[in-house]
Amino acid sequence: MIGFYSYTVILTYISLASAITGMMFACGMYGGVQRPTYAIVCLMLSGLCDMFDGKIARTKKNRTDDEKNFGIQIDSLCDVICFGVLPSVIGYSVGLNSFIDLPVLVLFPLCAVIRLAYFNVTEETRQKNTTALRKTYEGLPVTSVALIFPLLYSFHKDIGDYFPQVYGSVMLLVAIAFVTKFKVKKPGLKTMLAFIGIGFLEFLWLVYKTKFEK
Repeated sequence: MIGFYSYTVILTYISLASAITGMMFACGMYGGVQRPTYAIVCLMLSGLCDMFDGKIARTKKNRTDDEKNFGIQIDSLCDVICFGVLPSVIGYSVGLNSFIDLPVLVLFPLCAVIRLAYFNVTEETRQKNTTALRKTYEGLPVTSVALIFPLLYSFHKDIGDYFPQVYGSVMLLVAIAFVTKFKVKKPGLKTMLAFIGIGFLEFLWLVYKTKFEK
């Protein structure tokens, strides 16, 4: 079979599988009922996997250049689905389902694609010039949506009937941030652990809110 198969891509594939499962939940493919809450949890799981796939890949010291490039490409392709397409599908499931909502639902994954393609090009150039690890990103990393939208969604009952509009507005702002030229420091291990802690608290808060919605 074509491709490069090793433990270095396992988390990336798990992230993709989680995102596709989330889309199915959001679209109501299980029992005909849309379940955006489950889709949000899948988004968070994809974000958790993405945080560590690069670190795991770098533990394989004998990777060829083709394996490294494959890893970059497969990571970005999966990120498009996990953090570009899935949030739009969730948006559709929470009420952004009219014709006037279409531009935002399309713009969001488009900006994610542009941001990721730009990263791939600049990363390839950077790796030709240095072996040092990247210290900054340009534009808002797409994986940030794994923290932003779960937190927002946890307040959907509090926001009420206006939640679709609020969700759409946040999508628009995040999409613009994807392609805006500003520097973001690459998180270190302590920051990543802090993100995991925040994500865990968000998950507990989401479970708490969902429990009392019934």
